[in-house]
Amino acid sequence: MPISPATTKAIVGEPEVVEDAIALAQGVEASDAWLRLKGATSALQPLQIKDGSIPDASAHAAAREHVHAIVTAIDELAPRFPHDAEYLEASVSDFRRWMDEGFGVPDFLDSLVAFQPQRHRVDGLRHLVVFPMYTQNGSADRHVEAVLVEVIWPEFIAELETEYTNKLFVSLRFVDFTPGYDTNSAVLFPETVAMREIPSFTWGAIFQDREAARYRRVVRAAAEITKLDLPDDAARMLDDQQLTEKTFVMWDIIHDRTHMRGDLPFDPFMIKQRMPYFLYSLEELRCDLTAFRECVAIQGRLSARETLTTAETEMLEHAKLVQYAVIFDRIFRFSITGSRVRNYDGLGGQLLFAWLHQRGVLHWTDTALAFDWDDVPAAVVALADAIDELYWRSIDRPKTAHWLAAYELVRGTLTPHPASAWARGLSDEILSGPPKGYTDAVMDDEFPLSMFFEALDKKMKPVIESTAGITGGDA
Repeated sequence: MPISPATTKAIVGEPEVVEDAIALAQGVEASDAWLRLKGATSALQPLQIKDGSIPDASAHAAAREHVHAIVTAIDELAPRFPHDAEYLEASVSDFRRWMDEGFGVPDFLDSLVAFQPQRHRVDGLRHLVVFPMYTQNGSADRHVEAVLVEVIWPEFIAELETEYTNKLFVSLRFVDFTPGYDTNSAVLFPETVAMREIPSFTWGAIFQDREAARYRRVVRAAAEITKLDLPDDAARMLDDQQLTEKTFVMWDIIHDRTHMRGDLPFDPFMIKQRMPYFLYSLEELRCDLTAFRECVAIQGRLSARETLTTAETEMLEHAKLVQYAVIFDRIFRFSITGSRVRNYDGLGGQLLFAWLHQRGVLHWTDTALAFDWDDVPAAVVALADAIDELYWRSIDRPKTAHWLAAYELVRGTLTPHPASAWARGLSDEILSGPPKGYTDAVMDDEFPLSMFFEALDKKMKPVIESTAGITGGDA
C-alpha cells in the first residue's frame, strides 16, 4: 500500500525526560504483565480463523477470558510506555469492541491510526505493539500478535536522515514476541493489520536485529564453504551484532526511500497489478544497488575530509560495510532462500552474482570464491546504471514493451529455462493479447539456479533454515 507523508514529532524535553522514557520499559519482557499478555495472546490464536474472526460460538467464553487478560495486561503495562499512551488506550477500546460485537472480523483501525512510532525515533526507546495482523514472510493469518520492540537510532543515522530524508522509516530490534514472529518475518507494516478501511500509512518498520543476526550466521557459513577470504572490516561484522545492526539500518533507510524516487515507469511495484515476477526482482535490486551506490559516494566524500565529527566517522565506517552487506546478503542468502516459485529476491541475488562474475571481479576458481575488491564498486554501479536506464527508457514505452525490455536485461546475464516461452519468443497471440497472457507465460522458475548455486544451496540449506525466528541475542 502507498505510504503518505505525515507530520512527525520526536520526543522532546530535557535529556532526563528521554532517559526516563527509556528506563521505564527496561526489563518489561520479564514482567508478570507482559508474560500474561503474551500467554493470553498465544492462547487466543488457535481460536481464530484466517481473517482473525472467531466464528465458533462455543469458543467465545474462552476468547473473552483471553481478551480480558490482554486488556488488563495492556492497562498495567501502559504507564511504562507513556509515549504510546493514546495508542494503548485505543488498543484496549478496539479489543473490547471486538469482544462486545461477537468476535467478527477484527477492526483495529482506531488503534492503528493512534500508533505513531515514527514520531519517537530515539535510540533504545521501547514500544508495546498488539494487533490482529499477518506477519510478512511469517504467518498469513490475521491473528492477534504481541511484540515488544526497541528502537535502533544511533546519532550517525539521525544525521544521515537529514540528507536521505525518510520520515516514515522506523528501525527496530526484537525484545520478545508471540508465535507469528517466531518466523522469517523481519518487518512490522501497518498494512498487515485487520481494519475496516485503509488510512494513509505514516510509518513502516524493519527489524534490523533479525536481518543482522541471520546475515552473520549465513555469511559465516557461506564464507567457510566457498573458502572466501573476507576483508578484515567485513569479517568484523560476523563478530559484532551491533555493528551489523547499524549497517543494516544505513542500508535500509536508503533502500526504503528509493522505491518512490528516480525516473520511474509510474509506480514500479504496480501494487494492485499482476506482472512478471522479474519486474519485482529488478525493483528490489534497484533499491539495494542505489543504497550501494550512495554508500560509495558517502565513503568517497567523507574520506576526502581532513577532520570528521564522531557521527561522520561512524557514517564513514558503515558506508563501507553496507557495500559488503549488499553483496554478501544478496549472493549468499537471497539467492537460495525460499522456494523456486516466482522467487523475485532469489532472482535478484542470482543476477548480481552472475553480473560480477561475467565482468571479471568475482572469481570461482579451484573451488574457492574471490573478489577483486578495488574493481567491485564500479561493476556494481554499472548494474545499477543498467536498471536505471531501463526505467528511464520505459517511461516512453507501453507496459508490455517495458516487460519485454526488462526480460532482455535479465537474460543478457542469466540463462533462462530451456523450456521458456519468453526465451523462445512469445507467440503473436500472446503479444497481441492482454498483459495477463504475458504473465501467464512466465515459468515459476524462469531463471533456474546455476550449478554454483545448486551446490551451494545443498550445503547452506540447514544454515538458512536455522535462521527462522532468530534475533540479535541468538547470533
